[in-house]
Amino acid sequence: MDKTSCPVPVGRIARPRLRRLPRLLGLAVALASTVCAAAGEGAFERALAEQARYLATEALAYEHGEGVPRDQSYAALLYCESARLGDSEGMYALGWMYANGRGVERNDAYAGTLFAMAAAKGDEHAQRMLRYTGEYTGDVPDCLHTPSTQIVQRWPVEALIARLPPVRQAVARMLAELAPKYGVRPEFALAIGLTESALNPDALSPKNAMGVMQLIPATAERFNVGKPYDPEQNIRGGLAYLRWLLAYFEGDIALAAAAYNAGEGAVDRYRGVPPYRETRAYVERILRHVGQDRHPYDSRVVPPSPMLRKLRLALEEEHES
Repeated sequence: MDKTSCPVPVGRIARPRLRRLPRLLGLAVALASTVCAAAGEGAFERALAEQARYLATEALAYEHGEGVPRDQSYAALLYCESARLGDSEGMYALGWMYANGRGVERNDAYAGTLFAMAAAKGDEHAQRMLRYTGEYTGDVPDCLHTPSTQIVQRWPVEALIARLPPVRQAVARMLAELAPKYGVRPEFALAIGLTESALNPDALSPKNAMGVMQLIPATAERFNVGKPYDPEQNIRGGLAYLRWLLAYFEGDIALAAAAYNAGEGAVDRYRGVPPYRETRAYVERILRHVGQDRHPYDSRVVPPSPMLRKLRLALEEEHES
């Protein structure tokens, strides 16, 4: 934490490279993300892509009643979550459902946006459908912003862990099991661990951030981590820090994630997510994985950031004027 560099296995030096995260027709900010040239590189993106593809496959089964009871409304929710995670087939299938009023109320504006999204990712069928859906509006269903609670309940964290490389699954399960003991939701903890180190217990960044949760020496000392390359100690230290950050920023996931990457001092100083390219890309990735922007927190851990009170006062004054 409090770093802007990628982790690498001990004894290696990584050369970061920039990867564009394109905004599909106004749905996400175009960001350049620093990606590590380390073992397990891209595990976060691969896990999300595989989860998205799996959801689209399950949606197809529910849409047509193949091996499961036919449930087109639930199929639409599954397609939407698949689309939210970036799967072009999920985008196209959900667009088709909106275009034909199958499982959802017909909405040509939503259909047009979804076909345009899929077409932008190279889907030829979606490209052909654009001629029938009218002028592009950019309107999207709410499920593209926040996953349905029904999806969250029926597709637990275990589904993501099962799609990780076998060498990382034990670490992922340890992280998911320990997270609730620190008041941290497993999906948030996994998003941090995957993004920080691809769940590599031996990872070391050029700025000496260590282990699964990439603890810099000061943070390891702050949270009593004597053996930062011991996976359990490292994970407990990272979770303790996440618990502290969630309380300090009153459950704001974007601010907590930004602080984990750049330090809470930087977030306070900039009164929000710092304007660092890597930090903004980091926050985008975490939010995309977690699918929500708020998290429960324990107010007894630490008083909230004074910056939040100043922001609230400023907003109140603006509203009154």
